[in-house]
Parts: sequence; structure tokens; C-alpha cells
Amino acid sequence: MIKTNPFSEQDTHRAEIWDMLVTRDIQAYCDADWTQVAEDFIEQEFYAVNANHSQDPAQWTFAFSTLADYREEWLKQALVAQNTAYAEPLKTAVHRATTLNEITIENVRAIARKQFRGTIQRADGQADELLWQSIYYLKHTTSGWKICGFTGYLPYTA
Repeated sequence: MIKTNPFSEQDTHRAEIWDMLVTRDIQAYCDADWTQVAEDFIEQEFYAVNANHSQDPAQWTFAFSTLADYREEWLKQALVAQNTAYAEPLKTAVHRATTLNEITIENVRAIARKQFRGTIQRADGQADELLWQSIYYLKHTTSGWKICGFTGYLPYTA
């Protein structure tokens, strides 16, 4: 099932963020097409932290200091997914595993918590498990909401 945006049209800011981080991101990932999300970032402000699935910040590492570094890794992972034989549609499975219900907005900044919890069945009988969460840092610009960075691979327990 492809999820629909849970935020009303009256909540345009959260609806825009949700569309960017869920609808557009999943479509781009499944297509392995960075151009679909390239304009969603503020390049000069971007950075990312990898929590390494740990609750202990001492275990967290600086993952990407530039958007170019992140784009390279994103494309590598998207191409692996595209070249994997799945027993179900990838887009449907990623939507099923993805939740984004919490978006906090303060002035021109926002934090969005995107959670991944589920599996994607592969054709070989195995499954890829998605079980983490990411906190996105966003900024409202004259052209809409943009990603400044994120902390990814945080542990997630329902």
C-alpha cells in the first residue's frame, strides 16, 4: 500500500515536508534517481550524523560533511536496491515500512522524525530488515522546505 500524506491541506508546511521526505524520497530511491530529490537540500548547510543504531551518542559518527558525499552513498544504496530481485514491489514495501507522523516546526526551522520498521521480501526467500529512525533538520526558504542535515540510523523500538 502506498501511503498518503496524513497532514491536511490546512497544514501546508507539514504536508510539504511529508511529501518531500516520504513520497518524493521513496520514489527517487526506488528509481535510483538523485535528480528527483536534488533540490530538496541546502548544499552549503548540509551534514549528517550516523547514530550506528546506538542510543549512546559516544558511538555516533560524523557520516557526511558534504552533500556530494551523501549523494554518492545514497546512489550506491539505491542502485543496490534496484539490482536486487525482490518478491514484492520495492516502492510498496518501503512505504509500508516508513512512518512520518512527528514534525515540529519553530519559526523557519523544523525537525521531522522518520521511522523505518518492516521487511522487504527478496526473491531468494530472504528479507531485508528496516529498523531504525532518522531525525531530519529542515529550514524554510523562499522556495519551500529544505533539508539541512539529519541524524540517521538511530535505534527504533515501537
